[in-house]
Amino acid sequence: MYIDGVFSGGGIKGFALIGAYAAVEEKGFAFKRVAGTSAGSIVAALITAGYTSGEITRLVDEMDLKTFMDSRNNLIPSALAKWLFIYWRLGLYKGKELEKWLTEKLADKGLRTFGDLPPDALRIVASDLTNGRLFILPDDLPKYGIDPRSFPIAKAVRMSCSLPYFFEPVKLKEYGGGTSVIVDGGVLSNFPMWLFDKENVKKTRPVLGIKLSHNLAEHPRHEIKNAIRMFEALFETMKDAHDSRYISRKHEKNIIFIPTEGVLATEFQLTSGKKQDLIQLGYKCAMDFFRKWGY
Repeated sequence: MYIDGVFSGGGIKGFALIGAYAAVEEKGFAFKRVAGTSAGSIVAALITAGYTSGEITRLVDEMDLKTFMDSRNNLIPSALAKWLFIYWRLGLYKGKELEKWLTEKLADKGLRTFGDLPPDALRIVASDLTNGRLFILPDDLPKYGIDPRSFPIAKAVRMSCSLPYFFEPVKLKEYGGGTSVIVDGGVLSNFPMWLFDKENVKKTRPVLGIKLSHNLAEHPRHEIKNAIRMFEALFETMKDAHDSRYISRKHEKNIIFIPTEGVLATEFQLTSGKKQDLIQLGYKCAMDFFRKWGY
C-alpha cells in the first residue's frame, strides 16, 4: 500500500528514523512521496533513491561520522580558530563531506538532480536567512532563477542540514547576481507535516509522519539553569513552535513519536552501539504505533 511520509530533523538522532522505516517496510507500506528536514531530508532522499532500510543500515554501519566534521586547515591555535571560523565562515565545519557522501550514494542508484525524480516525489525544507523565509526544494527554486531539474539533490540536503554555527551555511547565487544564505530547515520548520496533511484538504493517500520527539502532551519541561541550557531550550522551542500549530489531535494519530533524550543532535562521536540502539528505538516506537494505526 502506498503512503506519503514526512521525516523530522534531529541531527544524529536521525538514526532512529531508519528503524522506523524498517517497520514501515515490514508492515507492507511503501512511500509514494516523501518530505524531510535536516536529518529527515537525508533519509527521505535515500528512500526516494530506492534504498531499503537494510541498505541504509549497512551504509551507516560503514559510515565514519567524524569525517563529516570537515574543519578547515589552519595554523591558528584550535580554540581561537573555532571562534574565527564561526565569525568569518559562520560555522565550524564546511559540510562538504556530507554533500560528497550523499552525492556518491545517490549516484549509485542513478540519481543526481531533481530532474531524475518523478514530480513531487521529494521535498526538502531549508531556511533562507537572507530573505527571511522558508525554502522548499525543489518547489521554490524558480524564485531564485534556478531550474529545479538541474539542481543537485545532495546540495539541497546539505542546505537542510546546515545547523547554524555548526556547519557553514550554503550561499546560493540567485539569477541576477544576489546571494542568499541558506541554513538548516529546522530553524523554520523541523517537521513539515503540513506539506502533505492539510486541514480541510482531502488526502490522496494516507500520510505518515515520523518525529524525533515526545508527543506534545508528554514533552518534558526544559530545565534552564545556565546560559547553555537556555540556548538549547531557545533553539528547540524555536524549531517546534511553527510545526506545533499544525499538529492537532487529528494529525497526532498519524505521527510516530520517537523520544530520543540522552543523545545530542551534534554527537558525531556516537558509538556503533548507540547507533544500533537508536535504530532499534525507532523500530520499536513504529511497531507500537502500527498496532493502533487506522490510516
